[in-house]
Amino acid sequence: MSSQAHSGPVLVPNDEQFGHATPGKIGMWLFLVTDAMSFAGLLLAYAVLRATQDWPNPVEALGGVGLSGFMTFLLICSSVSMVLSIDACKQRDRKKILFWLGMTILGGLTFLGLQAYEYTHLMHEMGMTFNSYAHGNGLFSSTFFAITGFHGLHVLTGTLYLIGIFKLALDGRFDNGDYNLLEIVGLFWHFVDLVWILVFTFVYLL
Repeated sequence: MSSQAHSGPVLVPNDEQFGHATPGKIGMWLFLVTDAMSFAGLLLAYAVLRATQDWPNPVEALGGVGLSGFMTFLLICSSVSMVLSIDACKQRDRKKILFWLGMTILGGLTFLGLQAYEYTHLMHEMGMTFNSYAHGNGLFSSTFFAITGFHGLHVLTGTLYLIGIFKLALDGRFDNGDYNLLEIVGLFWHFVDLVWILVFTFVYLL
């Protein structure tokens, strides 16, 4: 009996890894929950100080939000590229995995470079240091550097983490389609992105 070409939709095999809680994922989730408490404490302290102290207008004090807004957009784009690297792993496409991981790493490095530039500008042009502010309450400057610096440390950690994963991808670690390690680092990177959106809203805009 002759075989006939099948013109219907192509069936994709079930993704056995989807929704599977590996020990690594559970460990990362537990870490992120405790880490979120640290950021919550910092933002709560900022809110209390702002409500009880003579506080400058953040937009004016920081010289506008154009740069920080671009930094926010940059992190959001890097989260998208992180997702695309996992999708490339599912397709077992090493070149795309490396490309999208590289774009994510580039996003992290660019963010850190812009943050360093912002700090330099604020110190020299706006009179801000970790414990003083030339035009008002020094607590504003202290909390700003504490919160954004703590987040910047997370971006640095995440970028170094991604570089390590990039090396594994370069060695062919994900050629078999096992994206568990990519999902774990992705959890951390998406957390860093989400926290920055909160920091940007609370510290730069409100």
